[in-house]
Amino acid sequence: MGDFPNQLKDFDLRGRVAIVTGGARGIGRATAEHFARAGAAIVINYLKDEAAAKSTAAALEDFGVRVHAVRADVSEARGAEKLVRETAEVFGRLDILVCNAGIWEGAPVEQMSEELWDRVLGVNLRGTWTVCRQAVPLMKDGGYGRIVVVSSTAGQRGEAFYAGYAASKGGQISFVKSLAVELAPFNINVNAVAPGWVDTEMTSGALGAESGRASIASGIPLGRPASPDDVALPILFLCSSWARHITGEVLNVNGGAVLCG
Repeated sequence: MGDFPNQLKDFDLRGRVAIVTGGARGIGRATAEHFARAGAAIVINYLKDEAAAKSTAAALEDFGVRVHAVRADVSEARGAEKLVRETAEVFGRLDILVCNAGIWEGAPVEQMSEELWDRVLGVNLRGTWTVCRQAVPLMKDGGYGRIVVVSSTAGQRGEAFYAGYAASKGGQISFVKSLAVELAPFNINVNAVAPGWVDTEMTSGALGAESGRASIASGIPLGRPASPDDVALPILFLCSSWARHITGEVLNVNGGAVLCG
């Protein structure tokens, strides 16, 4: 990749290995691409869409980095164990973890089934815990780690008809703050980003219709939903040396829609 310009040297991730869960599409893919531009080796975790994972891997390899894709269900402990074990086998280390895998499903609370509640909490919250539990020993062994959890404005203010989703995202924020203190002595920083509306496949139903998009945009002071890059670049920042003294933080990426101190 050649030498980094002086102003970007602190974003040089050459020699680092990063896992991105849910890395084949949307925010995950954008994050993996920016990490690859910075020189990191990438492990893409995906659940079902093998074609998207292969497409993402091919795009990342164009940046001259090593890429490995792992199909694993991180809502299950054995899936997380497989993901981190393969990372260790292929690369021998782990420096960066982005917990991005998530689903957005909801219903009125009185109609919300146990299956829906368990599925959302399982992927979003349990899936964050299972991967962190497996990743932290590798990071401790290496004396370095950066963990970024992709939460949501729903975890800060709630979201009507998506109570399970909001609970999972609020749980992620509390989990991040707890791990930040626990892991700081090991040079492992733990932070979250909290996006609002992001233009991805997951939100295509709400943002696909012109009237729906206009209504949502009217509630965002910057006038539009975020792009995946708008979230991925702050994640890159949190994994750079510029953020070396930041841990336990929730970085809001919502266009001003939710103003949290």
